[in-house]
Order: sequence, then C-alpha cells, then structure tokens
Amino acid sequence: MSSEVNIQRIDTSDPRAAEQIAHLRQKLSPDGNVVSEAGRKKTIEVFGEALSPMQTVERICDEVQQQGLVAVLDYTAKLDGAELTAETLRVSAQELASAHASVEPEFLETIRRIRSNILRFQQAILHTDVTVDVPEGGYLRQRYLPLERIGICVPGGAAAYPSTVLMTAVPAQAAGVKQIAVVAPPTQFGSYNQDMLATCHELGITEVYRVGGAQAVAAMAYGVAGLPKVDKIVGPGNLFVALAKKHVFGVVDIDSIAGPSEVVVIADESSRADFVAAELITQAEHAPGSSVLITWSESLANQVAEEMAKQLAGLERGELARQSLEEFGALIVVTDRDEAVELTNQLAPEHLQLSCDDPEEMLGVIQHAGAIFVGPHSPVALGDYAAGPSHVLPTGATARFSSGLSSNDFLRSGSVIHFDQEGLKSVADDIMRLAKKEGLTAHAESVRIRTCEEN
Repeated sequence: MSSEVNIQRIDTSDPRAAEQIAHLRQKLSPDGNVVSEAGRKKTIEVFGEALSPMQTVERICDEVQQQGLVAVLDYTAKLDGAELTAETLRVSAQELASAHASVEPEFLETIRRIRSNILRFQQAILHTDVTVDVPEGGYLRQRYLPLERIGICVPGGAAAYPSTVLMTAVPAQAAGVKQIAVVAPPTQFGSYNQDMLATCHELGITEVYRVGGAQAVAAMAYGVAGLPKVDKIVGPGNLFVALAKKHVFGVVDIDSIAGPSEVVVIADESSRADFVAAELITQAEHAPGSSVLITWSESLANQVAEEMAKQLAGLERGELARQSLEEFGALIVVTDRDEAVELTNQLAPEHLQLSCDDPEEMLGVIQHAGAIFVGPHSPVALGDYAAGPSHVLPTGATARFSSGLSSNDFLRSGSVIHFDQEGLKSVADDIMRLAKKEGLTAHAESVRIRTCEEN
C-alpha cells in the first residue's frame, strides 16, 4: 500500500496561516545562508575554514579574476575531482561530432522538432527597429542589435539537461547571437554526457567547456586563457552558480538569480485529482522543488494527497520527490477564488497551472507569474520541453518584477537621433532654456550656434 505523503496543510482561516505561508516562501529563497553539512565539510576541506556560500563564491571569483585559467583548473580539481588541463578543458570538435553520431536518430529528430517550435515562437516575439518621424524635419529610431557573445550554464549534477541547451541557445540564435559558449560540470550528466554534447552539435554550438560552479561563471565573466569573456551569462544552476552570477553582474549581464524550481496549481472541484497530483510531483522531482496547491475545495485537497501517495510509489525519483513535497510543498485551502488569486499574486510563482473550470477568466486577474499553463491539458512539462517559450523563468517571487528568458534578452537597444536644421530650430528654445536653468551653458551654446540666423 502507498504510504501517506506528510505534506504541509494550510487553511487560510487559521490565524497562523500567514506566518506559515511566509515561512514556506522563505525556505527556497536563494539568500546564500543555507548550506548542507556535506557542503560545509567541503568548504573547510578546500579553504581551510568555514565560509558562507557567498564568501565561498567571492573567494573563487576573485581568484579566477586574478589568476585566470590556473584558478579555474585548480577549483575544478578540488571541487569536482576532475584533473583537467588547458587542452582538455574544451570539448573538442571531434568529441562533439562523435557524440552526435552516437545518439539515437529518434533523439535527434526530437531535438530538431523542439528547436523548430522554440525558433518559431522566439522569432515571432523578437523586437524590430522602430522609426518615428519628426514633423519639423528628421527622425528618431530605436534599433535592436544582437549581443556578440553569450555564455550558457548547463547543470550536470544529478541529471543531464539537453533541454536547457535548447531553451537558452535557441532564443539566443533567434536573436542573431553568433558566439555561444556552453559550460557544464565535468560529470557524466554534464560535459561528458553524450545527449547534451549531441544537442550542442546539432544546434551548431562549437564551444563547450568542462567546468561548472562558481569557477565557470567567473571564467566566462572575466575571460581566461582559452575561454574568452562573454557579454551575458544565462542558464540555471545550484546556489553557488546563482550567487556567482549575482557577484559578476555589472561586469557582464545575467538573466536572473534563480532559486529552485516551483509551481502553484490553482484547482477546484472540477479538477482531476490525478492530474493535479502529477503536476505537484513534477516540480518536487527536481529535489529541491516547491509544489503548492491552492484550492477552495477541501475534498479535492484530500483526493490530491491520496493520489500523490499512489503516484510516488511508481516513480524512479519518487523518494526524492516525496522529500521535496514534505519539506517544501503545501496544500492550501482558501475561502474562495478571489483569495486564491490574491495569494497566487503574492507568491508570484515560477510556474502557475490553472486547473479550474474557468481558467481563461482566472488568467485575466493573475498579475504575477513566470509562465502560466492554462487548462488541464497544458502541464508545466509542456513548457519545460517543447512549447516554445523558454523554461528559464523567475523564481522566488521575482516574477513580480522580472520575466522569463526570451530572444529579446539577447538584444541590446540603442537610439538613433537625426534632426535637420529646421527640426533642431523647433526645439532649440526649449533646450537652451532648460540647459541654462541647469547651469550648462555650453549645452545651450551648442544648439544656439547651429540655429542662429547667420547659419
């Protein structure tokens, strides 16, 4: 018999509910203060003292900036146990081609179909130049140009993620980025994984490096021998990768400082409990991952709990998912739809699945979510793997002010201003008046000299 899932139950009518929900939100925040016992021991082993994750990241990044490739190889040996050299750090063209030749043809066909889906969507939403005519003479233009070089972090600790390559590289390619560097840890799931390498080769990516963690982020941000500096770093990773991206922001651009994956499912009595349970387990499978059901049907909450116990028993990563559900999950019973919407907007989840009888109406009042999946046949896995929008999304309630990765994030915009003499004359008095108010008389003179009668 399936054992019960000891997932947190919260009823918003309980006076303690607000405190319970706040505690739930804080658990997966990438604040940099939480590290496992194994992580603490590793830190002491490598650095000779107990350091916080942020202090660890700062030490690694500073040494990579100062010592370059030597520090990258040193930390790769100490932290990953991989003895690499300047020659073996980069995956060779032959290795990429060999991986491509070794994988199943069906896998490559899947990669091609998904790439087509992503490319179609990302090209459709791409910003294009906009020109506005100046009536008195001239024009204004906003133009968009692709970044020249970007870096992609691909995880490789507990599983291989060719989907991450697709969901980061293809939007960049849609934007017109020419140089793409991929870093992945030197593991069987990372830069030694044949499926991941084959995906890179299929997409035309020729730069793949066997390095992960904070040292990979620092290498791309500062540039080291054999791995030139990039303009932007994107892609998911563990806490140390997230904190390293935060540390180098400003030297390069980044996509976000992401925490573990999360989902909120809004469901009602019309929802299938087995569908909802499967959705919650999906994010918990990331281990860690946060899975929250919000419903105004206590009966559904009970059914979902029963379904989760049944489904977990038959899953390969069932025990890991169970641990996440019990540590980071919750079944929240609210009073009505309005409270469900209010709470969801407060949580601002990475993924939101609307599994209720009026999902389109509910969609209209949801303001904060990274990606919204509408209806029972739009599971989050659809967005994770095949639909078209990138699965790199804001976590930890940052969907209140940030967006998921898209082709537009690989563009830089700039303005172009062209006025003829008549156009300049039409605004000259206003410019000179304001410049003089600010005490910048040279600014005023630069306009006067161009518009005076003798010219």
